[in-house]
Amino acid sequence: MPPVAPDVPRPSRVAEPLTQEQSARIAAGFKALADPVRLRLLSLVASHLDGEACVCDLVGAFDLTQPTISHHLRVLRDAGLVESTRRGTWVYYRVVPEALTSLTTIIALPSVAAR
Repeated sequence: MPPVAPDVPRPSRVAEPLTQEQSARIAAGFKALADPVRLRLLSLVASHLDGEACVCDLVGAFDLTQPTISHHLRVLRDAGLVESTRRGTWVYYRVVPEALTSLTTIIALPSVAAR
């Protein structure tokens, strides 16, 4: 495949094609976010006051049980989108910024100068 000419607009951080490993990791993130509940959970965790949220903070935003919310958070954690820390009986979740960067970088639209 021929390289892109230097003057062709493209996302600034996509300099080379993804490796097989990178594409598998990023696809897992997109797959996890393809569910509306998980997408909303990620946004709730990311926007939560200290940048982390407990399951107990999130359950009230959904008409779902705590075990169901925990399942969705586990899917996000398995995809590498959130990290968790246990404090007593509660688990606190925070977004992994590098994971979100890798997702947004691959779908970023090139910035095109005004024509």
